Amino acid sequence: MSQKEVLLRNQVPVELTWDTTTIFENDKSWEESFKAAEDALLEASSFKGKLSSSPKNLFKALEYRNHVVQLVEHLYSYAHLQSDVDTANTLYQGFQSRARSLYARLASELSYYDTELLEADEALLRRYLEEDNLKLYKHEFEILFKRRAHILSDKEENLLAQASEVLGASGQIFSILNNADLKLPMIEGEGKEMVQLSQGRYGLFLESKDRIVRENAFKAMYATYGSFKNTFASTLATNVKAHNFNAKVRNFASAREAALFSNHIPESVYDALVNAVHEGTPLLHKYVSLRKKVLKLQDLRMYDLYVPMVEDVDLKFTYEQAKEIILKALSVLGEDYVSHLKEAFENRWIDVLENTGKRSGAYSSGSYNTNPFILMNWQDNLDNVYTLAHELGHSMHSFYTRKNQPFIYGDYSIFVAEVASTTNENLLTAYLLKTYKDPKVQATIINHYLDGVKGTVYRQTQFAEFEHFIHTADASGVALTSDALSQKYDEINRLYYGTEMTYDTEISTEWARIPHFYYNYYVYQYATGFSAASALAYKIINDGQSAVDNYLKFLKAGSSVTPIEALKIAGVDMSSNQATLDALKLFKQRLDEFEALIK
Repeated sequence: MSQKEVLLRNQVPVELTWDTTTIFENDKSWEESFKAAEDALLEASSFKGKLSSSPKNLFKALEYRNHVVQLVEHLYSYAHLQSDVDTANTLYQGFQSRARSLYARLASELSYYDTELLEADEALLRRYLEEDNLKLYKHEFEILFKRRAHILSDKEENLLAQASEVLGASGQIFSILNNADLKLPMIEGEGKEMVQLSQGRYGLFLESKDRIVRENAFKAMYATYGSFKNTFASTLATNVKAHNFNAKVRNFASAREAALFSNHIPESVYDALVNAVHEGTPLLHKYVSLRKKVLKLQDLRMYDLYVPMVEDVDLKFTYEQAKEIILKALSVLGEDYVSHLKEAFENRWIDVLENTGKRSGAYSSGSYNTNPFILMNWQDNLDNVYTLAHELGHSMHSFYTRKNQPFIYGDYSIFVAEVASTTNENLLTAYLLKTYKDPKVQATIINHYLDGVKGTVYRQTQFAEFEHFIHTADASGVALTSDALSQKYDEINRLYYGTEMTYDTEISTEWARIPHFYYNYYVYQYATGFSAASALAYKIINDGQSAVDNYLKFLKAGSSVTPIEALKIAGVDMSSNQATLDALKLFKQRLDEFEALIK
C-alpha cells in the first residue's frame, strides 16, 4: 500500500469520482425538486375511489403514480450517493433521511391503490386492460391479482406504509455504526510499520503473505466488532423482527415465503440450493485441505483463506490496466456492450478510490432516470479487477433494462441481479486463462476462481442458512442474543469448512459485520446467480452469437417477465438445482487442474 493514511474526500481526483451533476446540478436543484415532489404528492388522494370508474381514470392514475415515484427515486439516488462517499457528512445524511421520509410518505399516500384495485371487479379491470394505452400494464396486474391474499385493507396498508421508515430503521442504524462511527485501529503491517485498518483494506491485509499481518488484521477487526457485539445483535434482531412482523400481517407462513413470493420464486429453489451445496461440502473440505498443504501450515485458520496459494506471483493491476483488461475480456459480448462499458469509464459513472468515511465495499446503484453508478474502494489487486467487472455487469444490466423497458418494468428481480455481474466474472476468468500462459499465473487465476466459488456458492449459502435460522428462531420465540447468534454461526461455519480448519473464537462474531443480513433473504441469490452465470458464460464462449443474442435479450427483459422466465430466455432453467450441481462439477475440475499445476 502506498499510503499509510486513507485519503480525505477532498483529496480524491475529480476524474476518479462519480458525476452526480447528471442527477442534479447542485444541492439547490435537489431542494427545488424535493419541493416539486412534495407538491406533486398533494394530488395523490384525487384518484381515490375513482381507479376503476373508467379506463381513462385508471390510465391517468397509473401515469401519475409512475411520475411521482420517479421523482422520489431520483431524489433518493442523489442523496444516498452523496452520503455514501462521506457517511460523516451531516448535510447529506439529512438529505438521505428526508428522501427516505418522503419515500415513506409516498408509499402511504398511494397505499390505497392496490386495495382499491383488488376490491374492484377483476373482469372489469381485465376489459380495461385491453384498451391500447393500458395493454402495457397487463403483466403488472397479473402480479397484483396473485397478491390478493396478501393485500390488506386500505387503512391497514396506510398504517404499514407510515410505519415503513421505523420498521426499516435498524438497517440504517447498522449502516451508520458500521461505516461512520466504528473506528478501526492502526495495526502493524508489512515492514513493521503502523498502518490504518479500514473496511476496504481489510481484504488486502488478509491477502498478505506475512501471516502475522493477516492475524493482526483479523484479530483487530473482530476485537472491534466484538466490543459492540450486543449492539449489533440488537440491531440485527430488531431487523429480523420487522421481517417476521411484515410476513405475519400479510398472511405469509414465514418471512422466507414472503421474501421469495415477491420475486415469484418457490421456496423449493432455496432448499434445493442448500441441499446441493451440502452435497458438495466434501469438495470444500478438499479445497481447505489442499490450501493447508500448499501453504505448508500446521494449522489453517480463517484468516488464511484469502492469501494466494501460488508463490512468486504477485499480480498487481492499476485501475487503468483493469479497464483495458475488462474491455478485452468482455468483447465477446459484442460492440454495443463494449461501447456502453466505455461510456461508464469516460462519463464518470464510477467512484473509484477509498476515502475516509466512504461506505465500504462496492455496489452498482441509481434509478430509472440516472446513470447506473458504481461505488468502488480501489486496491491494486486481482480481486478488485474482478469486483469492477462484477459491478459493471450490474450496471450494464440496469442500463439495457432501462433503455428497453418502460418505467414499470425498468428494474429486475434480485433473483437475477447477480447473474449479469457473475457472468462477467466468469468471462474474465476465461480471458485471463487464455491470455496468460505461464503455469504459475494460470494457477493464480484458477486460485482466484476457486476462491470465488468458495466465497459465492459456499459462503453465501452458508450465510443463507444462518439467515434462515435467525428468522425461524425469532418466529419460534428464541432470543437472538449475541451469544446465541455466535453459537449458531460457529456451528454452521464448522459444518462448511470441516475438520482440517482450526477455528479462532473471533470468527463466531463474523455475523456482526455482514450488511447483507439486513437485506431480507438476499444472500442465497448470490449462489443461484453464480450457478446460472457459470452456465451462461459457458454458452457465450462456446455457442457464439446466438448465445450472445439470447443473453442480451435477458439483459433487456427487466421485470417484464418473471425471473425464472427471464433466465429461460438466456438459456438456463433455474427451477431445478442442476445449474448449481454443474457449477460444483466445474469447481472440482478446476480444483484438479490447480493441484496438477502446482505440482
